[in-house]
Amino acid sequence: MTILNNCPCCKATQFVPYIVCKDYTVSNEIFTIVNCLSCNFKFTNPRPLNEDLGRYYKSEDYISHSNTSKGLVSKLYHLVRSYTLKKKLSLVSKYVSRGTILDYGCGTGMFLNECKRAGWKTYGLEPDKGAREITANMNLNAFESKAYLKDAMGSGQVNAITLWHVLEHINDLEDTLGFFSEKLAPNGVLVIAVPNYLSFDAQHYKEYWAAYDVPRHLYHFEINSVSLLLKPYGFKLVETQPMKFDSFYVSMLSEKYKTGKINYVQAFLTGLRSNLKAEAAQDYSSVIYVFKKM
Repeated sequence: MTILNNCPCCKATQFVPYIVCKDYTVSNEIFTIVNCLSCNFKFTNPRPLNEDLGRYYKSEDYISHSNTSKGLVSKLYHLVRSYTLKKKLSLVSKYVSRGTILDYGCGTGMFLNECKRAGWKTYGLEPDKGAREITANMNLNAFESKAYLKDAMGSGQVNAITLWHVLEHINDLEDTLGFFSEKLAPNGVLVIAVPNYLSFDAQHYKEYWAAYDVPRHLYHFEINSVSLLLKPYGFKLVETQPMKFDSFYVSMLSEKYKTGKINYVQAFLTGLRSNLKAEAAQDYSSVIYVFKKM
């Protein structure tokens, strides 16, 4: 394990425990999420060494790295995904109609493939070898690391960068955000989707909330912390949108973690209640943040 001595957001040095959670997906290990006393940014600390993080993703239950449809939860996930892919592209196209797009943490390439079919030039980054093999079968450009991606892109810039539930996983946060600032064209758009720990379902399930997903999720967000994190890199928040399906999916997993089995009725009701209680886009279980360069 490695201990962070400075807040990833404001660099302050004083933290207090926020919540203690279990890794229900792979290791069954216990991890602490801390709260920065200076800026209220929340992050997993201590966390696995960078070279050890990969083993915490080795599970067929980690859907974004496989196309498995085993189990009802996976089947529901894939059913909803076909709809949400179009919604994601529609949001990006609202700001940039066409051009070059980088999907950072592209998983099995489903969103990239949607972009390619719509006429975009595409780049992807995906560290997981198995997921990259799936993207290769679709003739998509997905690279293992920023180093390979930089070589492929050269000095060129992109018109859009997207991270769909990826920012919370990035261990080299400063370098990556600097890379986005460098590679995004002046009129481009940066779209980030992350879970929201202030949502009703997060408050309801507490340490069992599946979107804490320790230790894979290194950081934990709400609207103020996302904006604060991105501001030093020249990005201004211009829009937020809810991801309404996420409350149902997360509630199903949370029910499983809390009780040992999925109560689908209870999960649906909790997910529905979370959406109904959300007074604005930033109150939902997961939120999409749209940034432009200042």
